[in-house]
Amino acid sequence: MDQKIHITIPNYKRIYSDILTKKYPEKKEVCSQIIKKENLSVLDIISLNEKIFGTNPSHNQKLRSYFKSDIIKILDYQKKHNLNNSQLASHFNLSRNTVAKWKKKFLV
Repeated sequence: MDQKIHITIPNYKRIYSDILTKKYPEKKEVCSQIIKKENLSVLDIISLNEKIFGTNPSHNQKLRSYFKSDIIKILDYQKKHNLNNSQLASHFNLSRNTVAKWKKKFLV
């Protein structure tokens, strides 16, 4: 019964490097700063996605998952830029309820 669950995180650095090399070589220079980072956070991945593919409001973002460190960065962004929950939610394509839940859970 004591089985350990191993979470496998995709190698986003390699995935996005391959996409840039094969499909969008003209955007490689714009994204090079983010790709050079040792560890890519969810915010970096969102940023890369927007720079490479552009914004797509019809794309469903409901099933996205975040690590605790990424949630804290998002909530710090809210404090730094004096945003309310609605503004933060629309900036990161989140639900207002998700933002409120995070604020309660992490007591920011």
